[in-house]
Amino acid sequence: MSEATARGFRERVNALVDAIRADEPPDRSTAAWVGGLSDAHHAKLARVGLVVPRDSDEGGPVPTLGRFLEEYIGKRIAKNKDGKGEVKASTAIVYGHTRRCLVEKFGPTCPLDRITAGHCEDWRRWLATDQGLADNTIRRRCGIAKQFFRAAVRYRYLTENPFADMAGCLVRENRARDHHVTREEAAKVLEACWDAQWRLLFALSRFGGLRCPSEHLGLRWADVDLPGGKFRPYPAILVRSPKTEHHEGKGSRVVPIFPELRPYLEEVWDQAEPGSECVITRYRKGQSFGTQLRRIIEQAGLKPWPKLWHNCRATRETELAEMFPIHVVCAWIGNSAAVARRHYLQVTDDHFARAVGDAAARPPALPFPGATSCNGMQVDFQPPDGTPDSAPACTNSHPAAVYCKAEQVGDVRLGLTTSAL
Repeated sequence: MSEATARGFRERVNALVDAIRADEPPDRSTAAWVGGLSDAHHAKLARVGLVVPRDSDEGGPVPTLGRFLEEYIGKRIAKNKDGKGEVKASTAIVYGHTRRCLVEKFGPTCPLDRITAGHCEDWRRWLATDQGLADNTIRRRCGIAKQFFRAAVRYRYLTENPFADMAGCLVRENRARDHHVTREEAAKVLEACWDAQWRLLFALSRFGGLRCPSEHLGLRWADVDLPGGKFRPYPAILVRSPKTEHHEGKGSRVVPIFPELRPYLEEVWDQAEPGSECVITRYRKGQSFGTQLRRIIEQAGLKPWPKLWHNCRATRETELAEMFPIHVVCAWIGNSAAVARRHYLQVTDDHFARAVGDAAARPPALPFPGATSCNGMQVDFQPPDGTPDSAPACTNSHPAAVYCKAEQVGDVRLGLTTSAL
């Protein structure tokens, strides 16, 4: 070996050492250099742990796709002494779908290092053409597959991730599936619900912004403070969120008992058996909440909207964002401002109506400190100097207020102003 060749070899070995110390894959040129080594030179590097052994090297072959995925997923979903795995049950399901698609396309005995970037592109096309999956589903599965192979690089089974350069692996928003669940629609759905617990399930998402079913089923009566003073000076519920509990400080949040939500909590409380722990007791196992809500919506004479439960949360966040600062709204809904803007906040017909000066458009609530809720008809008033003292008294059942807004839907009147929040 010439001096120049030896010098180049040393530089490549140093690059491998640096990559291992940084827990990162080697750069593309170094990975290509490793791939072009003779079996003898490759075996020497494998013996000192700088590269993964080839099939012909001492130390054993690169694992097969099926074996690696089984071991990797098994470690992630294995439960610890607290009965929890590294990933949620819903994530484990997504892992399973991605694993099934990879094994079906490449076969369980395919060595990991035989899958190239070109094969990964073929697999993505196969998901669309042969499997008929939607774009966001494909994006999600490619993102999970990229995660699988990134782990293989960290275990040094591979020198580079064949999915590394694949773009479009993040789920993107699909605004065509947005639907603003109006108060009129909500009233009809609530009227069609089969019992008090189903009315509360729907109200918790539409008026409380809770995730269904995880946050609904996790709600305990000990977490419901109807009088106020337990979590905040005002009535509130402590919502436990399995989706975000792995983020520090995000395992729970305190949500106001909004005036629209309170009657449905009180109705279920009045019917609860003595000593009941869970708020929702009748629908805890074997329920498809999406299917059941779809049936209720159809029974109400409405056309089911896309993303049934998500759009209830999105509608509520949109309403609240017009009344409160976004950081407050996100604290109540349980997401970030970036996620809210990308996936939740909606542009409604009322926004357009107000923009063009339609007198019949519903004005946004004005959160002045002196406002109180009422059950009366809508009274629209914005004081000229912005002070509560200049507001006239409402002719309905509450004292002087800066702003009073109540919407009448059939026999259902829903009032919301800030004092109850």
